[in-house]
Amino acid sequence: MNNYELTLILNPDLSTKFDSFQTKFEKTLTTADFKINKLENIGRRQLAYSILNHNKGHYAIYQIEGPSEAALELESKLKYDTSVIRHLLLKVNTPSLEDSLLLTESKELKKTSQDDEKNQEKLKSNSEKKIDEASDEEPSSKKSEDSE
Repeated sequence: MNNYELTLILNPDLSTKFDSFQTKFEKTLTTADFKINKLENIGRRQLAYSILNHNKGHYAIYQIEGPSEAALELESKLKYDTSVIRHLLLKVNTPSLEDSLLLTESKELKKTSQDDEKNQEKLKSNSEKKIDEASDEEPSSKKSEDSE
């Protein structure tokens, strides 16, 4: 049994339907005598260049184990699957069970975007408070001007 790393770039329209694709694809892998060690669903990302008129793609990385004959069969199935834009099947000596660089990068991007949203909400609420405070101060300053 050989260890493989399979990187898939899927049609970005499948991002919402990834679960159904995943179950169908995992069934295909198990019928081809592959064992799935790990799946990393990275999500939609910008492509470096346009592929089949797509500027974004849904990335998924599988760590699988199986016979080499099945790997050839899997490659031919992926080649003709319309939902797969690009694929890369690599034979690896030892499977890496750590998170991939793409996954950690996408997690960091999500975290920073969430932090940015929180900061913008804080700024917005602070500016609203300042506006409220300024509107509370206006009538008192008008009263002092009226009395003069």
